[in-house]
Amino acid sequence: MLAAREIDGYRNKGNPVAASINSVLTTDQPPVVVIGTGPIGLAAAAHLVEHGIEPLVLEAGPVAGSAVREWSHVRLFSTWGEVIDPAAEKLLAPTGWVRPDASTYPTGGDWAERYLQPLADALGDKVRYGTTVTGVARAGRDRIVDSGRGEQPFTVHVQSVDGREERITARAVIDASGTWSTPSPAGADGLPALGEKITADRITYRVPDLNDPAILARYAGRRTAVVGSGASAFTALALLTDLAKEEDGTHAVWILRRGIGSNTYGGGEADQLPARGALGLRAKAAVEAGHASAVTGFRAQAVERDGDRLVLVAEDGRRLEPVDEVIVLTGFRPDLTFLSELRLGLDERLQAPTALAPLIDPNVHSCGTVYPHGVNELSHPEQGVYLVGMKSYGRAPTFLAMTGYEQVRSITAAIAGDQEAAERVELTLPETGVCGGAGLFDEAESTEQSGGGCCAAPTTLQIGIGAPVSASGGC
Repeated sequence: MLAAREIDGYRNKGNPVAASINSVLTTDQPPVVVIGTGPIGLAAAAHLVEHGIEPLVLEAGPVAGSAVREWSHVRLFSTWGEVIDPAAEKLLAPTGWVRPDASTYPTGGDWAERYLQPLADALGDKVRYGTTVTGVARAGRDRIVDSGRGEQPFTVHVQSVDGREERITARAVIDASGTWSTPSPAGADGLPALGEKITADRITYRVPDLNDPAILARYAGRRTAVVGSGASAFTALALLTDLAKEEDGTHAVWILRRGIGSNTYGGGEADQLPARGALGLRAKAAVEAGHASAVTGFRAQAVERDGDRLVLVAEDGRRLEPVDEVIVLTGFRPDLTFLSELRLGLDERLQAPTALAPLIDPNVHSCGTVYPHGVNELSHPEQGVYLVGMKSYGRAPTFLAMTGYEQVRSITAAIAGDQEAAERVELTLPETGVCGGAGLFDEAESTEQSGGGCCAAPTTLQIGIGAPVSASGGC
């Protein structure tokens, strides 16, 4: 068990910034455990340090932002100025870190290398890599037990890459593990389609990086099904359309669970997300030009092998022509398995905190209409545990990095006992909002855009050139 008095054993004594941090942290209580070294998790740690509270950040991967690095080829719609947390910037300042040009747009790789890793390095050995959280509970109390529950600290069960298990005592737990590891399946009922698992060698749940020759070879000159109707699906269609112009035989089959209506391609030039609107128009153009075929009202029930190819079967019995590859882009969902012994209050549809869910319901809200929120909306019946960042949104698709930074600012203030600061809104979003999306745009043009927000007047974007733009990472 790792108690607060043992924390000195894992501090980075050779890191002067970390040593300076250690000198102002309280050590009379166990640390606050933060799960994940993505932008929101590291921001939470920075805010805890600012309050003089010991953080311990647990990362399953070998480096900071391991999940972000998996979409390193993707460019954000948000600028550098919108994806750097103020408390984190203060922590970085003494290290000689150079702030990137606030008006430019990073890729996921840029974000990880130029911000997340330096921030994790500044935190020193308060960040532990290769550590997977396998469970969180109240010490000595399963979820049934009421007696003395609130007085018990949390116990965080972890496993290292070598299989060694450990129990860590925590005063609070901030889960910023995101949703990247749990993409939604092709099956229309929310579960994998029959055969989806055994055909996984021909299915991907990510926007492919066609700059990688090995990945490019999977799609060049081949027939690919794209399942999904959001911005990520539009991005994949745009990539395949460009490839079809260069490689004969390349064709996309766009699978939609609903029919084509006025909102299928987004809002077009009137879309509150201009780049998303441009992507939708690009998807429409791809279909009209014959580079992609749209199949509507298709709710996948099975994936079958036909020799070396795959056949998708709908619940109504329809069978598509065989395809070589399938790209499933139907969203993400939170992994709640390791939180099963905690008393969480989650919306039955979105799997988001019950007070937050009505504010982010994608049937009602766009990212521009979700106001900043904090500890009040993110609290659970189990006091002292918080889901933040993308994970706090459950299955809702659109998340803003700036909103996540406000979440952890509020939560850490509450943990520090400053309820007034916790309930005070310190984030003011511009009227246009600051959104992520997915898309492709000219890199040079991207540095000249002023805002790129949710509700800005439509701008002309050149789609299909440069790096793709994230649907979920940085927004």
